Amino acid sequence: MNDDRRPSPEAFLTQASREGRGRLKILLGAAPGVGKTVEMLREGADLLARGTDVVLGVVETHGRADTEALIAPFELLPRRGVEHGGHSLDEFDIDAMLERRPRLALIDEYAHTNAPGSRHPKRWQDVEELRDAGIDVFTTLNIQHVESLNDVVASFTKVRVRETVPDFLLDDAELEIVDLPPDELIDRLKQGKVYVPQEATRALNNFFSRSNLSALRELALRRAAQTVDRQMLDQLRASGEIGNFAAVERIVVAVGDQPGAENLIRTAKRLADGLRTSWSAVCIETPRTLTLGEKARARIGEALRLAGSLGASVVTVPAEDVVSGLRDHLTETRATLLVIAKQQRSWWFALRHRSVVDQLVRELHGVTVHVVPVEGIAPIAEKRNATAGPPLRNILFALVAVAATTGFAWIIEPIVGINAVDQIYLVPVVVAAAFLGMRSAMVAAVASALAYNFFFLPPLYTFTIEDPQNVVTFVVLVGVGTVVAQLAGGLRRRAVVGARAAGENAAIAAFGQRLAGLSDREGTAGAVTEDIARLLDVSTMLLARDKDGQITTVAGVPEHVTLSPIDLASADWSFERGESAGKDTKTLTASDWQFHPLATSLGVLAVLGVARRDGRTPVPGDRQLLFATIKGQAALAYERIKLEADTREISALRQRDDLRTNLLASIGHDLKTPLTSVVAAADALAASSPPSPTLTTLGIEARRLNRFFDNLVEMTRMQDGALMPQMEATDLTDAVASAVRDLRIEIGQRGVEIDVPPSLPLVSADPRMLHHMLINLIGNAAKFSPADRTITIRGTRSAKGLELAIVDEGPGLPEGDPARLFDRFTRVEGSDRTGGSGLGLANVKGFADVMGLTVSAHNEPGHGASFVIAWPGAMITDEAS
Repeated sequence: MNDDRRPSPEAFLTQASREGRGRLKILLGAAPGVGKTVEMLREGADLLARGTDVVLGVVETHGRADTEALIAPFELLPRRGVEHGGHSLDEFDIDAMLERRPRLALIDEYAHTNAPGSRHPKRWQDVEELRDAGIDVFTTLNIQHVESLNDVVASFTKVRVRETVPDFLLDDAELEIVDLPPDELIDRLKQGKVYVPQEATRALNNFFSRSNLSALRELALRRAAQTVDRQMLDQLRASGEIGNFAAVERIVVAVGDQPGAENLIRTAKRLADGLRTSWSAVCIETPRTLTLGEKARARIGEALRLAGSLGASVVTVPAEDVVSGLRDHLTETRATLLVIAKQQRSWWFALRHRSVVDQLVRELHGVTVHVVPVEGIAPIAEKRNATAGPPLRNILFALVAVAATTGFAWIIEPIVGINAVDQIYLVPVVVAAAFLGMRSAMVAAVASALAYNFFFLPPLYTFTIEDPQNVVTFVVLVGVGTVVAQLAGGLRRRAVVGARAAGENAAIAAFGQRLAGLSDREGTAGAVTEDIARLLDVSTMLLARDKDGQITTVAGVPEHVTLSPIDLASADWSFERGESAGKDTKTLTASDWQFHPLATSLGVLAVLGVARRDGRTPVPGDRQLLFATIKGQAALAYERIKLEADTREISALRQRDDLRTNLLASIGHDLKTPLTSVVAAADALAASSPPSPTLTTLGIEARRLNRFFDNLVEMTRMQDGALMPQMEATDLTDAVASAVRDLRIEIGQRGVEIDVPPSLPLVSADPRMLHHMLINLIGNAAKFSPADRTITIRGTRSAKGLELAIVDEGPGLPEGDPARLFDRFTRVEGSDRTGGSGLGLANVKGFADVMGLTVSAHNEPGHGASFVIAWPGAMITDEAS
């Protein structure tokens, strides 16, 4: 392989950017509880014992005694109080750490979101500022918080993590895996070493399943290996050391113009999936590429587009020939496996041309070559645009140059002598090679030799040569002319390829800079359409959906283009399916336009349409990569604008929500005291006066209003995170009896059947919260049950735990998702759940979540609605009531 040991300038720049910054070490784990914080503290303690200045910036012990014991040796930085929502939250004090300026800072929970009002929104941004100040940082992170793996983790855990860190931070850090087998982690969870018991029970039933933990463990190990491999490649590039250092497989598939490229791409994809590694597709752009026919270039473009859609990174490399280009690219990427196609050729073709595959097998060392046979030979008409030779005009220009040189030589020959004339004939050869092409230069070389022979070698004006020395001179002139033509022509072709690549790179860079300065949808659409129209010489338009879901044109070049129904159908298809549609695609090919979706992680945000006035393919194969790059940048720009708009909207909603919460809390607290007086007065009147329907109604409605304000206050406390359960062993018989007694007026003449056996065991619960739950559920059943019906309260023991059901005899719940009943301010129409504030059931769900219980609703045959509170087995004591 290429023995070029020169270090990479880019690698040097990367290393230089790290000089003076603090070192970052991330202790990466598959899940909470594997021991990341403990390992961080132990490593910090070792360095502290060796004399390193170590300060503990922030640590989350989660109530674990063994973790708290490890804090003792450290200087613990006091946290900074941040006021939010009427509460004081403790956050990491970055200013105090910068002022203290230790050699090493230990900062737990790298993905933590800081409280509003902090200097940075995220804790990882605090860490970056510390590193900029030259402070080393040790921190902890779970794999589900890595941005690129967020969707993958959510797909099997069914939990989407909102706190994430960008991937580039991991690539710039030293990673240490803190690993624990799933069974051991589950045992730690059951023993209460990870969460408090009620939280541990919920975790075991949901996130911490054995399958989830195994998948998270694999993701953590693979992400760490990927980071180590990238860092190793950076070090190799900086040192200039050769070799592929195959710690992991690195697959490269070489894409050419031969038919069957789709099979080649799919083969590479299967290999990458089988080896579970990344892969890339490369097209070597040689001078020959410029002479390919339109269909051959289209095949290259389709193959690269397919590779990109299957997850490959796509790149084109300008080179003098395919072998040298592939060799240099494989060296640069440290590839270990090359996938390349070998086409069936005639014996005559094999005799005249060297096989690229054979050359690569001979020249590559340390790289496995996987050859994929492809059948079929491209029609001769497709092979090259220049098959018929150079244009006649170029040949005539070459002959005119030779004639002009002959005239000039005829004039100066008496002065310089015949021996100098032959060198003058190299001039038209070089000129033809530089400006007219290789074949024209070859014609000029032969014509120059013949003219020199005819006009200057005796006997003159014949093609006969008498002197043997002149024969040698003639042959040398032909040979030198041919070599010069090839060298000059090769330089010209390489210059053309290089200039084109440089031009495309400059255009992409300028396009990216232009998009970075735009922050509105219309301006971005205008920039995208204008640049694509200029670079590809096509008509362009960018389409988006309006508020009514109709497709509208945001920008176009030229403006005010009218789309036909088939064009609109193609654009709609591209929107809905996220696939290209229209001309020269596989869908709705009758359209004059070719539509491409701007697909992002947020979905398809817009559709880009391109067309040519002459009806040819909108994007030729050799421009597919340029188009794909620009389209990708446009999609990222639209995603950024959408996220910025969403962020502004969320901020406004949050402000309104905070205002509403504060208002409700104020109303609830301010009216609670006078309302309590009203209830007491109503009870006093009822006790001292004869029975009266008015007094009864007054008492009932006053108590209902009192419960409403209780719910209002509790809801605001839950939103602020101020509810802390005081769990203790609770007798359900007593809890139910107490709730029924407090609701005796609301229940009225309705029967109450309490089927809670005294033999049921005690359950773990916060008595006050449980009382609120029962008050809301039983009161809800009384409100929506006919006066002559019975409310049933039934407690049962099952293999999974214990359930307490409150069943009414009303019409029941409507069809749909019963879980919606527990949303705040939700009142389901068309059922016995209409009326009310929509807060009672929401508070029931909130209390259940805080205590680690589950609550559900369903229709019970023969009765009405049934609301069930469930305790898992871990929250049931063995002692009976």
